[in-house]
Amino acid sequence: MKAFFALPTETKMKLHHRKGPHYRGYEPLLDSNIDPANRGDLYEGFVIGKEDLVPKEDEDNKADDDTTVIKNLWPSEPAEFREAFVNYYHAAFGVAKDLYRLFALALDLPETYFDDKFKRCPIMRGLHYPPQTGPEDDRIIGIGAHSDFECFTILWQEPGIQALQILNSEKKWINATPIPGTLVINIGDLLSRWTNGIFRSAVHRAINRSGIRRYSIPLFNGTDPHVEVEPLPTCVSAERPAKYEIINSGEYVRKRVQEMYQGSFTSPNGTTGNDDGQ
Repeated sequence: MKAFFALPTETKMKLHHRKGPHYRGYEPLLDSNIDPANRGDLYEGFVIGKEDLVPKEDEDNKADDDTTVIKNLWPSEPAEFREAFVNYYHAAFGVAKDLYRLFALALDLPETYFDDKFKRCPIMRGLHYPPQTGPEDDRIIGIGAHSDFECFTILWQEPGIQALQILNSEKKWINATPIPGTLVINIGDLLSRWTNGIFRSAVHRAINRSGIRRYSIPLFNGTDPHVEVEPLPTCVSAERPAKYEIINSGEYVRKRVQEMYQGSFTSPNGTTGNDDGQ
């Protein structure tokens, strides 16, 4: 990641994610604004979906019309960039598969309850946060306050660099200090709704005032776009009545992505927003 993000901007922009049909490739600085109270998100990203090192027809990573395999975009340099990204993707996705089943057991559901709802593969982003030197009230930060859209996120963050902050129950920002050898698991909105708030989506942000560049890798694990999400029966009782209406997961994520990019976009699931995604 460090070698890729150090390339000239014009080189990286050849892989701009808005040029392709399925939201893959390079995201430049200030390309998104996830918090309407801010003026932009100060990070660069590189987005991929599932891919095998040896290319083959991938039945698990098709676009919504079920006819087109979603292709990733790759730079010609640095060497072994693709191999490193693909290997990490598969390792993190293996953790995600275990977590789906652990969540099911924790919710008094069959271990395989979520298996048929997560056939599409998640997207992963390599992120670069340059150090911020501007005034703290300039309304441009690494990434603004938000909760993740889907079910849960597996986040690797570079050790020794503090940037991630969580809004706690007292509405105070606390540091999520990186701990070497660990991953952060962020609950997202869809899992929060599914569990009727038993697992709560965490509002968080990233502000890199460390003076050095910061890198992180989130893998966003969601559900298939056709799945209808409503509070699970095991999470509803007389003491805890259902507090969320039924929603379509694909429509919810599409709306959140559209708001983030403020206009035309193509969603991580491969569905198109206002136009053709260009």
